[in-house]
Amino acid sequence: MAWFSFAMVLIMFLIVLLRYGFSLGWIAMQESVLYLHAYLFMLGCSYALKHDEHVRVDVFYRRFSKAKKAFVNLVGHLVLLWPVAIFILFVSFDYVAVSWQIKEQSQEAGGLPFVYLLKSLIPLMCILLLIQSLSEICKSLNALFNKGNA
Repeated sequence: MAWFSFAMVLIMFLIVLLRYGFSLGWIAMQESVLYLHAYLFMLGCSYALKHDEHVRVDVFYRRFSKAKKAFVNLVGHLVLLWPVAIFILFVSFDYVAVSWQIKEQSQEAGGLPFVYLLKSLIPLMCILLLIQSLSEICKSLNALFNKGNA
């Protein structure tokens, strides 16, 4: 993920330098920053979940005991993450399949010809989130059922 971020910053720097320093610009170069941002976000979601770096809205969470935190995490995964990820996964199949069938390209002249690869990140993100969530559910169940043994 760090390399996507580094490449995105480097390319953005080049875009600005070329545009304002030399009056040059390429649509493909600008779109590559968008692609890298999508890769960074969609592939980084499960990484952030693994390292507990995702956004929490529960202001009481940090004061909870380990068992309460495990329960909140378990409910959050089962009630919030799983339904949303499964819904997005199923809804995105046709969207991505059509994109692959027509080998969708950028609508901009000189844009990148790999829109179908970019759209493939949607179901991949959902699958990675569900796999990581399964791991987090197991950790929560372990914390709940083994609270006296820890």
